Amino acid sequence: MKAIAINRYGGPEVVEYVELPDPKVAPDTVLIRVRAVGVNPVDWQVREGYLDALLDVHFPLIMGWDVAGVVERVGAAVTEYQVGDEVMGYVRKDSVQHGTYAELVAAPVRTLARKPASLSWAQAGGLPLAGLTAYQGLVKALAVTTGDTVLIHAAAGGVGGLATQIAVARGARVIGTAGEHNHEYLRSLGAEPVSYGEGLVERVRTMAPGGVDAAFVLVGGGEALAASRELVKDPTRIASIVDVDVLAFGGHAVFVRPDAEDLAALGELADSGRLTVTVASTFPLAQAVSAQLLIAEGRTRGKIVLLAD
Repeated sequence: MKAIAINRYGGPEVVEYVELPDPKVAPDTVLIRVRAVGVNPVDWQVREGYLDALLDVHFPLIMGWDVAGVVERVGAAVTEYQVGDEVMGYVRKDSVQHGTYAELVAAPVRTLARKPASLSWAQAGGLPLAGLTAYQGLVKALAVTTGDTVLIHAAAGGVGGLATQIAVARGARVIGTAGEHNHEYLRSLGAEPVSYGEGLVERVRTMAPGGVDAAFVLVGGGEALAASRELVKDPTRIASIVDVDVLAFGGHAVFVRPDAEDLAALGELADSGRLTVTVASTFPLAQAVSAQLLIAEGRTRGKIVLLAD
């Protein structure tokens, strides 16, 4: 099979489009013929070696954790899926080596759910990691529910746009930070946009004089976390995907986990019309470097996706 792999940490120059052996299919896995692969900031961060202190990495390393495709083979103990089923998954295993930037992916069933019929292949490929991050932050960590006012920092990004929709679907009022060029987009998702930067606290207090019930921090630098502490009534209802300092005052550090039930819940939201995936750009699998360079700029609205032939 063809795959995007690296043999050492480094910049774009270490990325190769190579022929590798087809994956082995364990008893609790299925072999997926890949149709689409979501590209996430963590992909280039792994490539650069920034997560080496946290994750067991082995070379040659096929990058990527998101996938959508068609089941081609099933392991001997698999009862959940059969050949021909359309699936999506966040295929993060105990060590990092056999990723999803490939024509074929062997995925444990615990990492998969059925592809929502309402989503295209590109949308389904872009949903798992970002969608699970949003869902687990808002639903599991913050317990957002009807009547809550939620502040979402970087609400127009890949995770932010999904988090906004999930919060709205749960009956919450969403105030989302974004550049002015993304304000109309946030309104289309059901959020009330607010510009980030100096004066954010005062602008949010104009919209919510009593403060907000919860905050989801999706951008680093410390400013968003500091603003959240001023605005949230109970600091234990702050969650961050980028800053573990949130733990110092009882908040939640969110690191997305594979979860078949959570992924199925996202699929149900999509098929009910309450969740969609904005795809900013697509690239052929062979052009994964271009996709990673684009996402590293940090200005993308929605998801960047690789499409397999």
